[in-house]
Order: sequence, then C-alpha cells, then structure tokens
Amino acid sequence: MSPLLKKFSSLTFSLSLSFTAAAESWQGKDAAVALTYDDSLHVHLDTVIPALDKRDLKGTFYITVDTEGFSQRLPEWRAAAANGHELGNHTLFHPCNGEGPGREWVAAERDLSTWTVERLLGNLRAANTVLQALDGKSSRTYAYPCGDAEAGGESYVAAIKPMFAGARGVVPGFPSPSKTERYNIAAHVVNGQSLDELKTLVDNAIAQQGLLVFLFHGVGGEHSLNLDASTHGQLLDYLQQKQSQLWIAPMVDIAKSLP
Repeated sequence: MSPLLKKFSSLTFSLSLSFTAAAESWQGKDAAVALTYDDSLHVHLDTVIPALDKRDLKGTFYITVDTEGFSQRLPEWRAAAANGHELGNHTLFHPCNGEGPGREWVAAERDLSTWTVERLLGNLRAANTVLQALDGKSSRTYAYPCGDAEAGGESYVAAIKPMFAGARGVVPGFPSPSKTERYNIAAHVVNGQSLDELKTLVDNAIAQQGLLVFLFHGVGGEHSLNLDASTHGQLLDYLQQKQSQLWIAPMVDIAKSLP
C-alpha cells in the first residue's frame, strides 16, 4: 500500500471513529447521569428534592407504595412529579428473595422465592395504577427490589417489558447507549462514599462516555444505606459544574433514548 493510500485509510478510519462516537453520544453530551432514590423516604421530600430543585436538577424516586414516606405525603409527591421528577415503580410492598445468607430480614409474606411471576406482575400493575393516579403519567421505569429479578425462581424481566420504559438493576458500570441493557440498567450503590470517590465516578463516566446511575437510599439518615446530606449536596454542585459534558435526566428519559 502506498504512503498516500495509507494516510487516506488512516484518515477514513479516524473519521469513522468520530462518527461512531457522535452517534453514541448522550443528547450531544459526553456522558449521562441519573440520580435515583429508593424506597420513598421522608428525607427524599425533606432534603433531596429541595437540594435538586435548588440546582434545577431532576431525579427519579422509586416509590414503594406501602411506606409512610409515600402514603402520608401524597400532595408533596404530586408536586415533585409536576416539577419534572420521575416517580418510578418500586412495587407495593418491596418483596425480595428471602433465600440465602443475609436475607433473614425478609418477611415470609414478602419473600419473592415463594411468589409466582403473575403475583409479582399484579403487584406492579397495582403500583402503576396508584402512581398514574398521582402524576397522570403512563410511562415510567422500574427498580428491582434488592436487585432481585426472579419470582419463585423464574425470571420476570421479559414479562415487565410492556409495562415500563426500562428497569434499573444494581450492578455497577458505565455502559454506552448501545451497550446499556434497558431492563437491567447498571447502577452504583451509594453508601458512605467520600465526595472524592463520588466525583471519580462522574469523571470515569465522562472518560468512558457512558451512563452513570447513582442509587441512593438514605440521604442524611433514615436508612442503613446512607450518604451524608452535605456530601450529597457537594456532589450535586459538582454535577452542575460538569453540565456542559453531562446529560443529567430522570431514568425514564434516558431509557427512552436508548437504541
């Protein structure tokens, strides 16, 4: 191959990579970030939503219907949804697989290992009805309680696809748009990390041009999986600083954007 032809081939290859990267971008940004919060806790309304609203950021709140943090504060959740936050489905009762070490806390009536897929689907349909009555929306995402995607030993992933725009898992990663599993979206569990550790996740997502999903529970308390409220606020400030590189959006918007 002549030097000129080699140079042309190299240029063509570089342009091809550039076009591929452009096609893989997140709404024209280098990476995407979703801020997700599980279990409809009081601190989500008292601490998290004011912090997000102050910075004009939108989050996804995975609602477990049978919680005081939800049932006692319906008008506030309705207002949050009206302001652009997603109310995601996290079931009526938060059933988890009670088998295996470390799952002794799972109540017998909420043990997914004894449920059928149809029972679980009925639970999800009922939760969707409650949430739609509150926010008026027919499209939302789902988060697997405890990351468990089986009922009675049978996967229910395929069965929920007609019900949701996507579903969040619990395995960490920074997938590109084409590599993101829409019904097992990677997520990073947050529990006591330092601000520097959380900022590193953001920087890695940008470097890898991938999706970063934060999975929060407590923020300033109310759950054993917790992040200090001050650290949470500083993380939001860092995300704001990086907004020229980041598409920060609710999970439902990100899921709908996937190829």
